[in-house]
Amino acid sequence: MRWGIYLLVAIGFAIACAFLSQWQFDRNEARAEQIALVERNYDAEPVPVAELLGDDAALAPADEWHPVLLRGEYLADQQLLVRNRPHGGTSAFEVLVPFRDESGLVLLVDRGWISSGEDAVPKTVPAPPAGESTVVVRLRPGERLPSSGRSAPAGQVPTIHLPTIAERVNPALVTSAYGQLVSEDPAAASALGGFTSPTDDPGPHLSYAIQWILFAVMGFAFIGYVIRIEIVKAKEDAGELPTRQPRRRDRDADDEDALLDSATR
Repeated sequence: MRWGIYLLVAIGFAIACAFLSQWQFDRNEARAEQIALVERNYDAEPVPVAELLGDDAALAPADEWHPVLLRGEYLADQQLLVRNRPHGGTSAFEVLVPFRDESGLVLLVDRGWISSGEDAVPKTVPAPPAGESTVVVRLRPGERLPSSGRSAPAGQVPTIHLPTIAERVNPALVTSAYGQLVSEDPAAASALGGFTSPTDDPGPHLSYAIQWILFAVMGFAFIGYVIRIEIVKAKEDAGELPTRQPRRRDRDADDEDALLDSATR
């Protein structure tokens, strides 16, 4: 009966390990797909924004990171700052400015980042080019609202949550995607900090998946060892096996003890 319980425990542990292992395999596969998407799209030739954001202005998942070309003008009076962004080893602000393309689309452009320095808010923010501009951006999906419910002061937002930004600055703003700046023509008088390319590190998910499989095997091995010990003990108690005697001390150790005893007399 007790051995059956041991086996049930081992089976339950193995099932849990199998689920955790599959979870890590799924995460590894999802990460591999993300890396492949970046490799395919990141350095692709820019296309007009209307080709990827059609009549419904919806961003297809396969088009994330793809560069697009915008021709039109920045709506500089609708500029916002998004706070607490990790750049340069510290929290920085990213500068968000809507851009009206000649196709009629209004796309939010993340022009780059600026450090706040010792102040809570940057004293000056470099302005975008005035008038007609040609801009290349990489398409990104919008972000979620912060789960903590934190807000931001006037002129700032806590995340790039596009529906919220559209309500605040421009109802015509595309809410399925925004653009990370690649280049501006003409160039702005003062440049902002740029964006680094995404890492191609696959992460530890595959090794974790294999570890969970090994844990399941080790669980069965441990239960087998415990059962074997109990079988041997039961046979010894029943007299079917000779009782294990304590190991004899080493002869040299016995001789050393005898010498010490004689020396102290």
